[in-house]
Amino acid sequence: MGLKQIFIANLRKIRRAAGLSQMQLAFHCNTAPSYIGEIEIGRRFPSIEMIEKIAAALQVQPQLLFADQPRAPRRTTPRDFSFLPETLKKDLLKRVTAATQKVLQKY
Repeated sequence: MGLKQIFIANLRKIRRAAGLSQMQLAFHCNTAPSYIGEIEIGRRFPSIEMIEKIAAALQVQPQLLFADQPRAPRRTTPRDFSFLPETLKKDLLKRVTAATQKVLQKY
């Protein structure tokens, strides 16, 4: 497997292990989700600057993206949901609260 293919496989694996969608990763890298998708299917390859942004967003060292067998990063900080609109956050909180209350009523 070539270095480009290793990078692509590692990017996808590490992004998923970090619990980020392509859209979330793109948001953190200040780029378009379609660009991240094109990287992951091998149509485009990022610049050094973008590789640094991707690594920072995934909270890994950039060289880990080129390692033959990367370790999945351990999430040490809570996920950042600041990219979600406030209305969606409120709706999600309302639904989670209702579901929790429903479960608690059974016990």
